Amino acid sequence: MTLLRDDDLAAAFDHAALRYDRLVAVNPGYHAHLRRSARRLGLPARRAGLRLLDLGCGTGASTAALLTAAPEARIVAVDVSAGMLARAGAKTWPARVRFVHAPVERLADAGVTGPFDAVFAAYLLRNVTEPDAVLATARALLTPGGRLAVHEYTLSGHPAHRAVWTAVCRAIVQPAGSLTGDRGLYRHLWRSVVEFDTAPALGARIRRAGFTQVRVVPMPGWQTGVVHTVLGRVPNREETP
Repeated sequence: MTLLRDDDLAAAFDHAALRYDRLVAVNPGYHAHLRRSARRLGLPARRAGLRLLDLGCGTGASTAALLTAAPEARIVAVDVSAGMLARAGAKTWPARVRFVHAPVERLADAGVTGPFDAVFAAYLLRNVTEPDAVLATARALLTPGGRLAVHEYTLSGHPAHRAVWTAVCRAIVQPAGSLTGDRGLYRHLWRSVVEFDTAPALGARIRRAGFTQVRVVPMPGWQTGVVHTVLGRVPNREETP
């Protein structure tokens, strides 16, 4: 199969939205790992007025992770799937959280202009046609010194970790997609990971986008070598990238 992109991928997520939270609930560590990546941003937890941008928020799991890391923050959460956003919006949120339906390349048209203190992008970059353009947008929206965390299925490059990912997809993920009628989306999930950057390559991509202090940090447990947090920072004005 070809990878799903743009409108086709948004439509697939729309179709899966009602079942998506139940499916990820059987993934050990899914929510805990999002919270871990959000904590790795190193945000001041009780700072009022902190502005955060959640790119590819889906049904709001990444948004909730950000709220746990920074309970007083104002969060703009963005997704291209109307179905996923409807599920997110149906949950209870503080007034400081705002959901926006827009692709990343048209954030300004949707009134999202920044500046933000941090950007969180979970499970997004391997699903977009132009990941470098997304990173450029994130950098432009961040204040000097602003922080980026990319939480992503990005393999270490070791054959054993690719084998683990393939085994999990064949034994659990793809059968679940078949049962729910979302086979194409969950086949896309396997292929989008194996064809995307390795974790070191993603770190290099983020450096090329102008971020400094880039670190690639693995997740614990069975997802070691499969899921990573890649962290970066926008240089302050007196610094050179």
